[in-house]
Amino acid sequence: MASGYVGILSFELHFPENHSLKGKRKELLSVKAQLQRRFGAAVAEVDHHEVWQRARLTLACVARGHNELVGLLDGAERYLAGQAFELGSVEREIVTFE
Repeated sequence: MASGYVGILSFELHFPENHSLKGKRKELLSVKAQLQRRFGAAVAEVDHHEVWQRARLTLACVARGHNELVGLLDGAERYLAGQAFELGSVEREIVTFE
């Protein structure tokens, strides 16, 4: 019996035009909401909480099949790369419990 797959994407964002923590929080709320809506992802800011131009977020997705999960992670990465902010380093891991 297959138990599904969990995909984890950890990435850095840089907001060169941002000049306050309030502005960064507004940007992050929008990014997190889009990732949740488009990819069904759980998203959390995990580092650089007090830095106003940088953020590190971790995203997690669950899918029944490996190819489906890879598609979700690829789509999330493409979405992030196409935004006004800069996408920095990206780390990806896929976990299964089989």
